[in-house]
Amino acid sequence: MPRSLVGGDLAGPDMAQPYMKKDDDDEEVEYSPFFGIEKGAVLQEARAFHDPQLDVRRCSQVITKLLYLLNQGETFTKVEATEVFFAVTKLFQSSDAGLRRLVYLMIKEVSTSSDEVIIVTSSLMKDMNSKTDMYRANAIRVLCRIIDGTLLTQIERYLKQAIVDKNPVVASAALVSGIHLAQANPEIVKRWSNEVQEAVQSRAPLVQFHGLALLHQIRQNDRLAVSKLVSSLTRGSVRSPLAQCLLIRYTSQVMRESSMNTQTGDRPFFDFLESSLRHKSEMVILEAARKITEMDVTSRELAPAITVLQLFLSSSKPVLRFAAVRTLNKVAMTRPLAVTNCNVDLESLMSDTNRSIATLAITTLLKTGNESSVDRLMKQITNFMSDIADEFKIVVVEAIRSLCLKFPLKYRSMLNFLSNSLREEGGFEYKKAIVDSIITLISEIPDAKEIGLLHLCEFIEDCEFTYLSSQILHFLGNEGPRTSDPSRYIRYIHNRVILENATVRASAVSTLAKFGALVDTLKPRIFVLLRRCLFDTEDEVRDRATLYLQTLGGEVAIGNNEKDVKDFLFGSLDVPLANLEASLRTYEPSEEPFDISLVSREVRSLPLQEKKAPGKKAPATAAAPAPVSAVDAYQKMLSSIPEFAGFGRLFKSSEPVELTEAETEYAVNVVKHIYDSYVVLQYNCTNTIEEQLLEDVTVCVDASDAEEFSEICSKPLASLPYSSTGQIFVAFEKPERVPAVGKFLNLLKFTVKEVDTSTGEADEDGVEDEYQLEEFEVVAADYMLRVPVSNFRNAWENMDPESERVDEYGLGVRESLAEAVSAVINILGMQPCEGTEVVPKNARSHSCLLSGVFIGDVKVLVRLSFGLSGPNEVAMKLAVRSDDPEISDKIHEIVASG
Repeated sequence: MPRSLVGGDLAGPDMAQPYMKKDDDDEEVEYSPFFGIEKGAVLQEARAFHDPQLDVRRCSQVITKLLYLLNQGETFTKVEATEVFFAVTKLFQSSDAGLRRLVYLMIKEVSTSSDEVIIVTSSLMKDMNSKTDMYRANAIRVLCRIIDGTLLTQIERYLKQAIVDKNPVVASAALVSGIHLAQANPEIVKRWSNEVQEAVQSRAPLVQFHGLALLHQIRQNDRLAVSKLVSSLTRGSVRSPLAQCLLIRYTSQVMRESSMNTQTGDRPFFDFLESSLRHKSEMVILEAARKITEMDVTSRELAPAITVLQLFLSSSKPVLRFAAVRTLNKVAMTRPLAVTNCNVDLESLMSDTNRSIATLAITTLLKTGNESSVDRLMKQITNFMSDIADEFKIVVVEAIRSLCLKFPLKYRSMLNFLSNSLREEGGFEYKKAIVDSIITLISEIPDAKEIGLLHLCEFIEDCEFTYLSSQILHFLGNEGPRTSDPSRYIRYIHNRVILENATVRASAVSTLAKFGALVDTLKPRIFVLLRRCLFDTEDEVRDRATLYLQTLGGEVAIGNNEKDVKDFLFGSLDVPLANLEASLRTYEPSEEPFDISLVSREVRSLPLQEKKAPGKKAPATAAAPAPVSAVDAYQKMLSSIPEFAGFGRLFKSSEPVELTEAETEYAVNVVKHIYDSYVVLQYNCTNTIEEQLLEDVTVCVDASDAEEFSEICSKPLASLPYSSTGQIFVAFEKPERVPAVGKFLNLLKFTVKEVDTSTGEADEDGVEDEYQLEEFEVVAADYMLRVPVSNFRNAWENMDPESERVDEYGLGVRESLAEAVSAVINILGMQPCEGTEVVPKNARSHSCLLSGVFIGDVKVLVRLSFGLSGPNEVAMKLAVRSDDPEISDKIHEIVASG
């Protein structure tokens, strides 16, 4: 915006006074020059644009108001926008430079249709060829913003000339416009390569910067071309610091995509990155250091980057301190030893006036500190916490949790700090982060259990969050009975029964029952407390108290022994609630009771996938997620077919596997139905040819590569009209409860009859034909249900340790740790627990927890520990527990063969 429109020059009879301060009872009040303006009044003022004698000052004020309204989210109707647009175009007759710039801004904001664009194009093209450089640059920007591809070809010659213009403002405007145009019209912009290359050699910093950005955008899909571009420019022809930063990014991208070994051998372009650490521009140094720290380099190669970042920690400029400490914070996540030399400088930043810098410094120190410095750090952090926002506090809490796991002997000071933080003011997310951290420390550090549980009990006395109170009570019920003095927690739990809301009271009743089940000496006291709950005003509380009293007293038969009672109280529900709800909704009252064992325990979406013909709504092979209510669909369908009725209970059905490519004549996918002794292949076929009717449709399956399978029956499809989907079934027998695997080749056979599309009638005579389908495999993962557990640690400890099998594996070279984790999960087909499938960025080690049910209804739990043992070499430790030791061995066999 021109300077004449700022401050006092804007004042006038039509506008409020510019920003000023006025003392009023010792308070300073700010007034906006736009205060109280209304769209209707401003649109009336816009009539000034039609005056024969233009008042430049007044027109500038009105456009400024209109732009303000638009930027504040005010919307103009189509009519209003059109009227304003045409009125603004009349201002081209004025030669005032400031007004002309506002006209350009307004045209960009309100041009709404191609008709309007054509009207103003001639004026803008005239300005593109003006002798005034400011007009030329702005006209280029506006034109490229409002025109479409057809009009672009008309001004392409002018744009190419502008790219190599001697005036850097004009050249830069043309290059920036090219960057925007390349998104919608890439083929046109590609023709400008020669001019853009010339701009990259310009001595003007911004022109070189924008030229490099555009040239990379033109070549970004050609990896070799990008590599050549980077190779030529890293020899020293880039002078602009901004362009140098871009080049550093492109160089690191080329290095990453080349998949070169970053720890041995001569790496391309690394010398350029290292030399950029000695650049005279601070932004270039920071960019080079940041990219080096993100690479998998040796400690010797990382050291120069750490050194320059350490120098920036003592800079007088806050932005440099922030950038340096943030980069070091990321490095400390994966390579804390590399940052330890910066600890003294980081400690000085703990008192920085910028709270963001101080928070990053503290969290970095928590990651790099040693055991002797923990107590000193905790004292410094205590004084610091009250001055920062919750979002920063959460970061500090998570860093403290990681440090405590690193130095478990220091758990007392850290638990005390977390407990004190719970008593301070804070929002739900902050308090939840603290509670989660204390629970993690109790779970991972056995010595911290009793003091940690007491801290949680003290917190729920004054906790205002229902979710956190319930979470703590649930955890207390699992851990409290296993401490040396369980009775000390009963008072806290009983207080929740008396003083809390219904949700927390119900959780407290369940927690009391768990103490009663595990601690015999407390059982009489628990009975008294539960009987009092029978008079509660809430149904849920009374029902739970009644159930637990009868269960603990032996009046309700939960199982054959005490272990069954404990499993009932402590075990997790292995049926997904969504599946249970769906089954209950479809259950029809009858003499037979509802059988929960028939509810699918897999976390997945079913069932039949259909493919519509071209022009229809739903595409064929789209395997769209089915509603959860269809969980039992396959079971009902298969049991209704006489050939399969005697196969027993269906264990699992796979997701559809596509056997044809999209947009082919016939769309076919297969669903694998797994039984204890059988596998039924369901081929879903769709006819997408309107002129054909298919009859006697069968699938010939070659199972010669699946030796343990023997075909016992098939069920062909009698007729398959256009745009309809039908099912073909082929059943195989296999050894009982054995995870047999193998490859299946498939050939679709049918009789084709021509159809008269006008009458819909088919010819009587047909021609036999066949269609080759893709092959597929039955794999080990097909015999595993993805069944989650709500508390993995509890489930693991409750499983027989004698069933545990542990071994280590080398997974070879992998793209990343995340790719290795995903591959193992897919091989086993198990459900990740507690979010452990997510691998933090740049992590060099990771633990993953998996659960599932193997064929034969055998529960399986898996602990995976991954680590990088070399340059992208991944090693894995696999620990398995299950209800059957033979299945634990089988899981190891699956991984070894996978």
